[in-house]
Amino acid sequence: MASARTTGTTGTTARPTGARPHHPRTGAARPARARDWAEIQERMLVPLYEAVYDRLEVGPASSVLGLGCRSGLALLLAAGRGAQVAGQEPRDELRELAHDRRLRVCAGPRTSAAVARSAHSLVTVFEQLPGAADAGPVVAEAARLTLPGGHVVLAAWGPPERCESAPVLDVARRMAGRTTARDPFELSAPGALEDLLAPAGLRPAGLRPAGSGRVSCPFAYADLDSAVRGLLSTGLFEPAEEFSGASLVAKELEEVLQPYLRADGSVRMENLFRYLVAERSR
Repeated sequence: MASARTTGTTGTTARPTGARPHHPRTGAARPARARDWAEIQERMLVPLYEAVYDRLEVGPASSVLGLGCRSGLALLLAAGRGAQVAGQEPRDELRELAHDRRLRVCAGPRTSAAVARSAHSLVTVFEQLPGAADAGPVVAEAARLTLPGGHVVLAAWGPPERCESAPVLDVARRMAGRTTARDPFELSAPGALEDLLAPAGLRPAGLRPAGSGRVSCPFAYADLDSAVRGLLSTGLFEPAEEFSGASLVAKELEEVLQPYLRADGSVRMENLFRYLVAERSR
C-alpha cells in the first residue's frame, strides 16, 4: 500500500510542530551519534541480519565474527540463536556501547591477539563496505579470519532506483565539495560485490561466490528529527559536514526528507539491500 506523504518545496518547507533541529559539530557529537546509531538506525538492518542467519543456519554450532560491527546488534541476534560471537569495531564510542551489551569486541586484529589468531565459521561485513575508501583490505581480512569451509558475507545497498533513501544519501555527495566522500551505491551494480573476491591478493584465501540475496530494509522513523539523527549516525555524511557545516547538512536533510514524511509525522523510506555469500575453500 502506498504511504501517505507530505511533499514540500526545497527551501520553503516548514518543520513540523515539535521537531527540533539537530545541528551538532561532527567531532564533538560522536558519542551522541553512536547512541543514535544504537537507538535509532541500527534496527533498520535487522531484516538483513536475520535473512543471512536464516540462510546459513546460524546456531549453537556457529562462530560468528562481525567486522565493523558497530554497537553489535547483529552479534546480539546471532548470540540469541546460540552462536559464539565476537566483533571488531574501530570507533571507541561504538565499541563501548557493544561492551555495554557484554559483547567481545576489539578495535582490530592488532589490538586483540585472541581475535586475530582465531578463525570463525562465519565472518560478516554488514555495514562497513558502503562508503569505504578501499573495500579490498576489508574483504581480505574477512577471508583470513574465516575457517576453511566457512563463509564470508558482504552486504551493500541495492540498486539506487530500488532505494527511496537514494536522494537523501545524495546530500552526502552534493555537500561534500571536493572532499573524499564515497558513493554508498558504488557496490550496488551487478557483479560489484563479486568483483571484490577477484583481486590477486585474495586468491590464496580461496573465496568463491556461494550465493546472494536481496532483502527489503525499510527505514522507518518516529518523526523527522529521529530520521535526521539516524541518518547522520551512519557516518556517510561526515565529509559533507566537514566541508559544508553540520547545521547546513542537517537542514538539507530535513528538506529532502519531506516527500517521505507521513500524515502522522513519521518518516518511512523503502530500501533494498543486497548480500553476497562467499565460501572459503577447504
